Amino acid sequence: MQKFDSAKWLADHPDIYNVRAVTFDINGVMRGKRLPIGQLKKAVNGGIRMPLSSANLDIWGRDIANSKWVFESGDADGGSRWTGRGPLPMTWTDRDAAMVPLCLTYNDGRLFDGDPRNVLAAVLDKFTALGLHPVAAFEMEFYLADPTWHDGPAPETAASPLTGAVNIREGVLSVDDLNDHDALLNDIYDCCGMQDVDADAAISEAGSGQFEINLLHGPDCLKVADDAVLFKQIAKGVARKHGLAASFMAKPYADRPGNGMHVHLSMIDQQGHNIFDDGSEAGSQLMQHAVAGLLAAMPESMLIFAPHHNSYRRFAIESHAPLAACWGYENRTAALRIPLGPPQQRRIEHRVAGADTNPYLVLATILAGVLAGLDRAKPPPPPIEGSAYDAELPSLPVTWQTAHDAFATGSVLGDLLPDVFRHMLLDCKAQEMRRFAADISAFEYQSYLDQA
Repeated sequence: MQKFDSAKWLADHPDIYNVRAVTFDINGVMRGKRLPIGQLKKAVNGGIRMPLSSANLDIWGRDIANSKWVFESGDADGGSRWTGRGPLPMTWTDRDAAMVPLCLTYNDGRLFDGDPRNVLAAVLDKFTALGLHPVAAFEMEFYLADPTWHDGPAPETAASPLTGAVNIREGVLSVDDLNDHDALLNDIYDCCGMQDVDADAAISEAGSGQFEINLLHGPDCLKVADDAVLFKQIAKGVARKHGLAASFMAKPYADRPGNGMHVHLSMIDQQGHNIFDDGSEAGSQLMQHAVAGLLAAMPESMLIFAPHHNSYRRFAIESHAPLAACWGYENRTAALRIPLGPPQQRRIEHRVAGADTNPYLVLATILAGVLAGLDRAKPPPPPIEGSAYDAELPSLPVTWQTAHDAFATGSVLGDLLPDVFRHMLLDCKAQEMRRFAADISAFEYQSYLDQA
């Protein structure tokens, strides 16, 4: 890693007043410390210590009950390592700040297996050992919404908090919707440029107020995942500055499409050849093996692709969210789509994960499925034709609990994901499930209080 010249950086950025030394926990939530700008050198030199338990907080920021990383260990601190990214300007803060992304380490300097970024790094090391280099990209969907919601979103007939107009039309590829939000989108792109996030095309998506911004393919998958994690922070921060909320919730509206986070993946060898390309539209045998591995791993991967109570509301017939582990060529109803076009661009589009997921863990899990497929070297079932919703196919886990069970008992991913991480995820999601199960909603009172 190139040595960082903090004195030069500070001289070049006189308007930065403080530093946020941050990691991202198992839910993809940013955790860390606000430091005076004079502590920048300490942050990039591994001088920031944080509890290892901070990687495994539930969605409300609470410690996981009975976790070995809390009271059993005395809630011990670990070290940190600068990722080499940044410092990254955060232009949406009241007084301009800079973010220094870190990953957690054990006290002996080894990467901590419970940090999601380190989980991805460990999987990538397995590809390096095989002489292979994944090339990936994320598609990021989100809604721009009224930040004053407390009891759910406004009805369809509510006025846009940005334009004041009542909009009941669908927004698929609407240039007017892009134009209406041009100032906000420009700020997002400007901040992406300052943070070296490779943002590409923006489109207006199917839901009113829904947008998608694609991130560019790249051969450095740690950077690709960093870009996706940072993009979420950029979109949320810039939206707040414009008086809106950027929501990556999987299904914020019952009657509008959900937010997905599709991943495009190809694979190059040491000679720079895409091993999924054999010159045909069908793709190579190695691509077929990768598809088979992804399909086999999909049921036990759902806890990562759909990690929250709300995540499962996104999966519905004809919703562009897959209900079964299947694949097809140019078929957006399938869980795995193989886009056609020039053979050298042959790739797999993985369409299962919601936008509410942790990009590090999604990419690590997809790549682990590919590794399993390459190792097994078995062909996939025939590709689906027509609508996957009409086919007789085994269903993916449709509830949070069944996804949790599938991850706990699955045999495909095996040793491809670190045990520390696996136990942390299971404990975290079990705690979140218990809290949701104990909640009595307003709708339950409306339905039963004086009727049952």
